[in-house]
Amino acid sequence: MDNTGYTTITRQSGLMREMQVVANNIANAATTGFREEGVIFSEYVMAIRDGPSLSMGQGNVGKTSYMQGTLAQTGGTFDFAVEGDGYFLIETPQGERLTRNGAFSPNANGDLVTMDGFRVLDAGGAPVFIPPGSGSIAVSSDGTLSADGNLVGQLGLVAPTEPLNMIREDGVMFRADDGYDPAENARVLQGFVENSQQIFRHFCRILRSCCPLAVCNSLFCLAFRNR
Repeated sequence: MDNTGYTTITRQSGLMREMQVVANNIANAATTGFREEGVIFSEYVMAIRDGPSLSMGQGNVGKTSYMQGTLAQTGGTFDFAVEGDGYFLIETPQGERLTRNGAFSPNANGDLVTMDGFRVLDAGGAPVFIPPGSGSIAVSSDGTLSADGNLVGQLGLVAPTEPLNMIREDGVMFRADDGYDPAENARVLQGFVENSQQIFRHFCRILRSCCPLAVCNSLFCLAFRNR
């Protein structure tokens, strides 16, 4: 295969990877706390004797956006959103994980759990317990929980020591191998959840990659964004 063929294949392989990532972002448009993914392209340039240089691009490095999504009011007693740079701390069979998905509920034992059944932890790593039969549940901006006016615990609100080194797991969970500290620039809102980040640009990206009618695509994207 000649150099032109190799260049084309590597470029198309990168674009295919990007489209897979974009499709996954769109599929998770309604997933609470989902963080948008992207692909970083790299270029390798090599000089060729008696000819132009050879340029080969690859799109095999993933990236995650940590930009906050919009907050949606649900009114749910156990729906919580983090405003600012912070994550909830949860317990999984593989160890402690961080998440922005605050759609919780108490299980039969009174433990506050995620939609997947993982227990929510306080800043010290202990499970958050909601006494069965509790009436009024309230949470302050620092995550302190009270039931019927009595203090029952505090949601663990943490920030990773090295955010860029976090390892993504299962869409809305992250592993922070470098550790974490109490989140100082974050607050908890009760009755809210964080939506997935805006996805209109992903539709536009697919259209521009698959359809040559650039003008029509641009008009569609503008209309979609202003809906």
